[in-house]
Amino acid sequence: MNAEVEASIRQNILWPRVSQNVKQILGSSQREYEKLVVVFSVKNQLRYKGNIVRTIRKDERKYYEDLLKYSRDHLMLYPYHLSDVMVKGLRVTPFAYYTSIMMDIMSQEKSYDSLPNFTAADCLRLMAIGRNQYIDIMNQCRSSRKFFRRRPVKELLPRQPVESVVIDHWWIVQTGYIVEEDIKICSVDEKKAIDRIIDRGPNTAGDMDFTVLHSLYRKGLVYLDVPIADDDFIVVPPLEGFVMNRVLGDYFETLLYKIFVSIDEHTSIAELAKVLEIDLQLVKNAVSMFCRLGFAKKKGCDANFDNLHESWKNIEQMSIMAKKPTQDQLLIDWGSTINDLISPVQMSSPDSCSLEGAETSGLINSGHSKRIAFLFDSNLTAFLMMGNLSPGLKSHAVTMFEVGKLNDESLDSFLAELEKVDSVAEGEAQRYFDHAIRLRDTIRFLRYNKDITTDPDCYGTGHGMDLLRCESLLGLDPSTCSRVLNKNYSLLVSVAPLSNEIRPVSSSVPQHIGPAIPEVNSIWFKLFIYHLTGNGPLSLLLVKGTKLRRLPRAFQEYDRLLITTWGHDPAVIPTSNILLTLNDALSHSAILVQAHGWVQHEGQDAYVPFPLLLDDRTDSLSLEQHSAVQRLDECVDLRHTCGYVTMLRTGQKSRVRRTEFVKPGNLYRSDAIGQNINDDPETISCFSDDLFSPKEPTEAGEISEQNFGQEADSTRPKDRPPEAVQAATAGVDSNPPFSPNRSKLVLDFSSSTTRGRPSSAVSSDAGSVEDEWVLLDCCFGIPLFNATVNQQVCHRIAVQKLCDKESLTELMHSNRKLTNDLLAFVSLHQVCRWLHRRSLHLEDILKFGFFSLASVLLL
Repeated sequence: MNAEVEASIRQNILWPRVSQNVKQILGSSQREYEKLVVVFSVKNQLRYKGNIVRTIRKDERKYYEDLLKYSRDHLMLYPYHLSDVMVKGLRVTPFAYYTSIMMDIMSQEKSYDSLPNFTAADCLRLMAIGRNQYIDIMNQCRSSRKFFRRRPVKELLPRQPVESVVIDHWWIVQTGYIVEEDIKICSVDEKKAIDRIIDRGPNTAGDMDFTVLHSLYRKGLVYLDVPIADDDFIVVPPLEGFVMNRVLGDYFETLLYKIFVSIDEHTSIAELAKVLEIDLQLVKNAVSMFCRLGFAKKKGCDANFDNLHESWKNIEQMSIMAKKPTQDQLLIDWGSTINDLISPVQMSSPDSCSLEGAETSGLINSGHSKRIAFLFDSNLTAFLMMGNLSPGLKSHAVTMFEVGKLNDESLDSFLAELEKVDSVAEGEAQRYFDHAIRLRDTIRFLRYNKDITTDPDCYGTGHGMDLLRCESLLGLDPSTCSRVLNKNYSLLVSVAPLSNEIRPVSSSVPQHIGPAIPEVNSIWFKLFIYHLTGNGPLSLLLVKGTKLRRLPRAFQEYDRLLITTWGHDPAVIPTSNILLTLNDALSHSAILVQAHGWVQHEGQDAYVPFPLLLDDRTDSLSLEQHSAVQRLDECVDLRHTCGYVTMLRTGQKSRVRRTEFVKPGNLYRSDAIGQNINDDPETISCFSDDLFSPKEPTEAGEISEQNFGQEADSTRPKDRPPEAVQAATAGVDSNPPFSPNRSKLVLDFSSSTTRGRPSSAVSSDAGSVEDEWVLLDCCFGIPLFNATVNQQVCHRIAVQKLCDKESLTELMHSNRKLTNDLLAFVSLHQVCRWLHRRSLHLEDILKFGFFSLASVLLL
């Protein structure tokens, strides 16, 4: 539905007052507008009274029946905010609603995974039907055939809500649809309770007899409201009873996930609605659902048994209320969680000297203040879930994935579970264990560390810390995400590397120590740093739709290649039989092919941590002194941010002859903009059979006009214009010292200088390092995959005071410059020849995988 049309419906604007633009969109059809009003109201479970739908649908009961049918058919959550109508008017209780859903999907023999996450969690709460119970009922239904007839599904389902259904003392009890036959089956105490509610109005659950209340609820004679006030504060503990099936994507589920990642116990409901710019009543409905499902608690509503009915005192142990779903009821065996918060065991940190000021949150966290946000992706939660690392760890991992956040208040118990993780495992499991241990060390380093603070006067003991999942933040629109981050956090720190499949969060307020913009986490950035430094492995970028007849001869010499499809993480693949893999991937994505391993046991990676040291005490043979790293430092600023540079040793000595240093800001030549990469119209459509021919070897660093074609056969449509690729007319600096020759795609590495010094000044050992190692990648953030790199990065963050105001100011300037240079580089190379006359946005071009860098070779 069009956004303007939806806004008009939300604002209850009648057709005569609809804007002309909306009328034009709908073809001036009032009937079409009214049809959309009904559809929108039903999909969003809007109340009949108080909304525009009442002027179109005259039968209120029929409207609610249609709403209920749509919700049931689409497996949506029960509309608890309409309970007064659904229970009193239609006599459809939540239990009856979910029973009909279960009957429908079981009759159609659908899998348990077809239930959306929150719907499955509510079914589990009321009916105690999890994955294993669902499978068991399905098997009984199939095996109980008599005379070719199945046993009805309804007979196998529970007849009442389970006895363990949770009712909190502050919930409100309302009478349901009660007829004379219902009164006949009630006990004397139950009749008195019903009369009391009818005579005096709704009762608080804590004022009623606990046993009587449960009995009435299970019989469907009363229903429960979960009241939320404007000034209430909500706490989200680690999730219990959550079922990870699938995401439905309806309006209410989307709202639930937005509030999940935004809510905290220091923000009132009214403030949260204002930050999210969402209707206050919708936010209340969502928070009420969280409390009903047990995923959140109202702050300050702990039970005081002296003020409750005496029957509640007899269940002080809360055996019913504290009963959690058993492992066989859940989708995944999450294991049992710790019942009490255990004080974390002291341990050695990545940088013991920098942790002298670190204290436990229990001693410091007396009031709310801005915190550090540690940004991670879904890969980290997958490692914590799959490794069987600790009995209680997976509930925290589920919270990190589904809620998208783990608050500072939950980190003590989280660290206690991480402390139980062993340091040694077998096979691939070692990778999961390593990430868990490094995460523990990093949290201890960043959290309440006096050396990691943006304002020592206000935060002398350091900041608290929240863990935030990038994908959950991306579910918010950019302006809302910015408001949420700015309200709660003084600094953002990313894990490194983040998956190429997500767009990292970019923020200047608060400052972000991580990727400056999402393009830094893409293939573009690799090409950019190769361009800046004149250094990198043998690399070939192929546009989407290219068909290779055979692997270029230069790559045939290597045993393994590093293959990166656009928007995905790279993978090392053996050269044998790689052609089919490449052609299959090229049908749907652009691909970067890079040399990785010369022989079977080569292809070694090494990591250079940064921020780089401020002095020159590093060994001359260290990779930190490699010319490519030094050049990258001057171009990108590796002194005021953290991360690591990946260097690659393929086993084949580099044939690159270094070029004159490319100064930042002078990357392009103005007269090259808009010119052709190659005057030959066939250079993009095919590769020459003579490419890398041994008969007439091509000079290092040069791809000649004649040799740029016929090893590949492009799938260019016949109607595609044959002109050569055009570059975007971006405003960039003029007179650069380094620019590709547009008549022969040449990368000139003929200069013999290295960062202003003659190559003869380098010792023979240092020269060996220069020749054997090449620049592969640069990642920003704190790495978790390697203990040594993690410790070095954390140590340098503290020693070089990266979080000081002066350093963060320098980082802001350098990030702004990097952003401008990188986007200018992308603009120069992104537009294809058949699109250069069309007005397209960057997202449109990236969506189709079109690039003017049809192929780039660094020899």
